This record gives sequence, structure tokens and C-alpha cells, in this order.
Amino acid sequence: MGSGGGTEGVFIEKNKRVKKYCARAHIGVNSPQFVYFVASEVAIMAKILAFPPPEKTPPKRELLKVSGNAGKGRLSNHDYGRTRSHLTPDEVDALTTAAGQVGRHRLRDRVIVLVAFRHALRVTELVNLKWDQIDFRGARMHVIRLKKGTPATQPIEGDELRLLRRLKRETEGAFVFATERGGPLSRSTVNKLITRAGELAGIPLKVTPHMLRHSTGFYLANKDIPTRTIQAYLGHVSIQHTSAYTALSEGRFKNLFR
Repeated sequence: MGSGGGTEGVFIEKNKRVKKYCARAHIGVNSPQFVYFVASEVAIMAKILAFPPPEKTPPKRELLKVSGNAGKGRLSNHDYGRTRSHLTPDEVDALTTAAGQVGRHRLRDRVIVLVAFRHALRVTELVNLKWDQIDFRGARMHVIRLKKGTPATQPIEGDELRLLRRLKRETEGAFVFATERGGPLSRSTVNKLITRAGELAGIPLKVTPHMLRHSTGFYLANKDIPTRTIQAYLGHVSIQHTSAYTALSEGRFKNLFR
């Protein structure tokens, strides 16, 4: 066997581990042990090189392109098979009732739906809500908005306040909607319980937490609340986002044929 020619020679020269092993074991270059060891190493490398290199996992954007959802962000109503992104007031009532009829935490789940709708909370704003944001004496809630939204102090109605007092007596920790260990609920948990409540309520849509925020916007718009007031209540930075609710408000078309 040549010292420098062929695959074996190149492999030995480049592989420090092989040379160190031979030196420690006092294996001579011309010994049978050396030849056997080199042949084994070359055979292993040949098997490795026979496999093509693993393909890199495409980045998330590429996966979105393959799935046809590139640049869309949150899935659209069409992707969910929905004809609308909000619930009617009757459907919100049915959802609230259904959430309080199943599971181990019926009061908590019922209050989740009610608070999410009354205060137009995103799911992250909801799970991060703390007791120190609620003023029981003044019957008001300090709402902290995401997406650089405008924070606001909103009133709490009597029925909601009573439910929150009951929940406070049953809850330990800083978070309003807490797990049994006192930590905040996960977004996934809230998504699942609201979807389940929608099915139990017989709502012909797949209900998600964000639909409750949209429901608040349309509810206020249908009551002919000024657009600027709705903007402040929802915490929108730009009024263009708020105009989506007022543009589809049925109140604009009342008495057209009278």
C-alpha cells in the first residue's frame, strides 16, 4: 500500500484521529493491523459518501409559498371555510352559555368569552390579563393593547363584575384566567375551549377567539356608535382598521325603502 497515492493515503493524511490512534497503539505502517484498520475506515467513509447530503429544510416563507398561503399572515375566512369573521349578539350569548356548561373550570371559561367580547381583547391580551388591571370599586378595567395599540380604561358592567368577583375568590395568583398552578392559560387552551363552545352552541362556523374581537366592532358599529369612539375602544392606531366595521354596518341601510 502506498503512503501517499490512492484514496487510502489521502484519507490517512487528513484524518488526525486515525494517526493518533496508530501512534498510541504502536501500530506500524506495514503491519497487518494497520492495513485492516485503514481498510475499515475507508469502507465506512465510502458508505457515508454514497448517501447524498441531507436537504436543507426550506425556510418558513418557502413553505408558505408551497402551501399557497404566502404573505397572507392569519388565515382568511375563505381558508377556514367561513362566510363571515364575527358572531351575532345572539351567537355570542349562546357561546358564553355553552362555555360555562362543560369542563372542570366552567365559571372561568364562561368569563373568558364574556370578557373577550365586552373588551374586544385579542387572545394574548386575554391570557395576560391580571387582577391589578381590574378596579372592583370603580367597576373599570385598564386594557393594555398589543400591536402598539392605544391602552384604555373601560367600564365593567354589573353582570360581568359579579362574575369576576366570583372568579377572584376561586383563583390564586396574579392572572385572571389562570391554570391550576396559577400561571396564565396558553393561547392554545383558549382557542380549543372557544372552538369547543362554538360547536356545543350549534354555531355554524368554526369559532376562534379573534372572532369575538370582530364581534365587538360590528356590535358597536350596528349601534351607530361614532367611528372615533369605536377606534378608541378597540385600541386601533389607524382609523382605517375601524372603518372596516362601520363600512359593513347594517345601520347604514336602515329605512332605505321607507
